[in-house]
Amino acid sequence: MSPEKLVLMANQIATFFRSQPGNEQAERIADHINDFWEPRMRRQFFSHVAAGGEGLDPLVLEAATFVREPAD
Repeated sequence: MSPEKLVLMANQIATFFRSQPGNEQAERIADHINDFWEPRMRRQFFSHVAAGGEGLDPLVLEAATFVREPAD
């Protein structure tokens, strides 16, 4: 998947959860990514974050701390 598509998808998730009540939006974003993104996508996500996370919503960057790294 292209980095642009990955960023778009992650930011769309953030947009949805930002509109939800409560203070746990980052955790909810991470839960969604953990539940629905395959390991290959999560690896790409972590690579993009490690490279600076260009284009990612700040809430997605916060959520990255809660996303589980896939096993090798």
